[in-house]
Amino acid sequence: MTAPESAPAIRVAIVDDQAMVRQGFAALLDAQPGIEVVGSAADGSEAVELVRRSRPDVVLMDIRMPNTNGLDATRAIHAMPGTPPRVIMLTTFDADEYVFSALRAGASGFLLKDATAEDLVAAVRVVAAGEALLAPSVTRRLIADYASRPARRSGAALSQLTERELEVVRLVATGASNAEIAEALFLSEQTVKSHVSRTLAKLGLRDRTQIVVAAYESGLVNPRS
Repeated sequence: MTAPESAPAIRVAIVDDQAMVRQGFAALLDAQPGIEVVGSAADGSEAVELVRRSRPDVVLMDIRMPNTNGLDATRAIHAMPGTPPRVIMLTTFDADEYVFSALRAGASGFLLKDATAEDLVAAVRVVAAGEALLAPSVTRRLIADYASRPARRSGAALSQLTERELEVVRLVATGASNAEIAEALFLSEQTVKSHVSRTLAKLGLRDRTQIVVAAYESGLVNPRS
């Protein structure tokens, strides 16, 4: 019997203006099974060229860099033809004003630079699998800050969701996992995954992070309520 082929390695690009950060992350990730670092860049312009050349699955992107910052680079990457890589924004701040802009630009989530090695590796795997990454230590502050701004998106699109799908969206917007949503709504995890998938399809969104942004932009969720 022929042995099953192993899954292809997750291809990762690292973008940061500090050489020690790039080298440290690269050494850590290259040592992990199923992860391959395909290159690094020192600013956003280099990042765009790196992505064009190497086509990584995941990009670890510093937000604050000289020349072209991570936000502009993420926009440029998502404007490329084909399927863009998943972008994890890296920040040293737990209430960075760029984070929601980065999520709207196409980032799949964010992670503090002082996260543990285990958290970094897990983040790469989670995002590569198509999930969103919303660091619990910063989500509440970001949501509270964002909710104080005027709504930017009409809630009309959400009208095509069922009541159950809206319940799931509200819980996704709090950062709840599928398991936590399943427990709260007395559903199976598979049923929750199905609701999330249908919601993404109906709203034309890419991942859970965009569900969070849509929920707050439309006013469906208000952290002060």
